[in-house]
Amino acid sequence: MLYRAKMIGRVLMWGLLAAVIVIGLRPPMVMSTSNTMEKTVTYNKLTPDEERVILHKGTEMPFSGKYYQYNADGTYTCKRCGAPLYRSTDKFDAGCGWPSFDDEIPGAIKRSLDADGVSTEITCARCGAHLGHVFEGEGFTPKNVRYCVNSISLNFTPEGEAQKSDSPKAIQASEDKPVEKAYFAGGCFWGTEYMLEKTEGVISVRVGYMGGHTTNPTYQQVCEGGTGHAETAEVVFDPTKTSYEKLARLFFEFHDPTQKNRQGPDVGEQYRSAVFYVDDTQKQIAAKLIDILKGRGYDVVTELSKAGTFWIAEDYRQDYYDHNGKQPYCHFYQKRF
Repeated sequence: MLYRAKMIGRVLMWGLLAAVIVIGLRPPMVMSTSNTMEKTVTYNKLTPDEERVILHKGTEMPFSGKYYQYNADGTYTCKRCGAPLYRSTDKFDAGCGWPSFDDEIPGAIKRSLDADGVSTEITCARCGAHLGHVFEGEGFTPKNVRYCVNSISLNFTPEGEAQKSDSPKAIQASEDKPVEKAYFAGGCFWGTEYMLEKTEGVISVRVGYMGGHTTNPTYQQVCEGGTGHAETAEVVFDPTKTSYEKLARLFFEFHDPTQKNRQGPDVGEQYRSAVFYVDDTQKQIAAKLIDILKGRGYDVVTELSKAGTFWIAEDYRQDYYDHNGKQPYCHFYQKRF
């Protein structure tokens, strides 16, 4: 009896030990990306008509939408996730039957090639909700761009009411304060991004492609050449805390504007030095700085061109140096002014 009791005790002991080992070796439970997103981003319940447009990329009938001729002051938000998308001050009547805007809240909109292979689709950068399409070169406003948006994809927050958003960048960009954009290309866009986003007054920096002829280019296509694009950084800044001239001066001092179609070890037209100006004021400031540098003996080859479509690079291309903890290899500050 004593022997049997000892054997039973040993079996129980080893069984318990095995259970502890198995539990200890079991890998931690990892939630899927979709489940994680569902916990961090609250999606509003959609009606079947809203799902047809927002999730399945449909289009509402022209002249039928709630916000087509809506003129109240405030902010238009994504109906699916609530992210701020457009300000009422950027809305205009294009006579097309859908709400039209000539600018976005910085970082709110993602552009991609439509399924038809021709049009440019616009979606909410935060949740991917289909909004409509964007068109350029129509001449409706001085900004020469038209975001054509389905009313059914939008909600509206009147001016003065708090805007709910789980995205810090969206909250920051939607504050009632002036913001401006600038576009600089100076070699690898990761180095340009790194140098600019640490500057006082800069709200956000995104990397992408500008100055080419290929619609919605990929990083691989740009690197292979032939698209005409330059690796470009889009800078959103607060003009009450910094100025376009300060940013442009910094741009000319953290890259070498005398190198043609290259920057350091990176060679190719995608690495060319370029300033893409959004208006005549930026053009005049950049031209003035180039003249100053030439007067000081610098053989500046920086391209000065009107800003066109900015194609945002893939999400995993953003904030490269912040993610890997390294430093730019071909960008460093050198005083020139």
